[in-house]
Amino acid sequence: MIGPVYVVTDSQAPHPVLDQARAAARGGAWAIQIRDKSATDAEIARLAATLLDELSPRGVRVFVNDRVEVARATGADLHLGQGDGDPRRARDRIGAEALLGLSIETVAQCAHIPDGVAYIGAGPIRATPTKSDAAAPVGMDGLARIVAASPVPALAIGGLTEGDIPGLKAAGAAGMAVVTFVTRAPDPEAATRTLLTGWREA
Repeated sequence: MIGPVYVVTDSQAPHPVLDQARAAARGGAWAIQIRDKSATDAEIARLAATLLDELSPRGVRVFVNDRVEVARATGADLHLGQGDGDPRRARDRIGAEALLGLSIETVAQCAHIPDGVAYIGAGPIRATPTKSDAAAPVGMDGLARIVAASPVPALAIGGLTEGDIPGLKAAGAAGMAVVTFVTRAPDPEAATRTLLTGWREA
């Protein structure tokens, strides 16, 4: 269910969001997350519907960030941050078929991961410019502690590149979630493929 490369879109990147998502899917990402705090629900819903139509037949999951009702309306999967509402209530709203991800920033938060969460986004591993309200970086040692405490697979996030893959695997991460490395690359498809190949060969 959970693959090694998960790409989060960036509305401020040079490539349009749809192009980012399509390229990442071609490059082998198992999931795409649409994250844009400034967009309306209607705008996110249109992007999600387009990507679901194109990518679901290819087995690529499409997540929306924070927007519970958009996920419910479109059938997209959902990712929630720590301040984005009750994951138990969200789980009930989006239905049994959708996947639910939850951001985890500390070991203590692992004790409160409810049933129905499919994976956690663990981090940030290091500081990143794409999320101004991110928690303090946890590093590889913090990641390992979170992985050990989590009842579900952990995807590391936060300023990651292909050079981090050996450390992520050593820490027990199931995969990596990336923004900048893919969305701001000259060739997002090739960047995604680099991560996938690196993960498989590490």
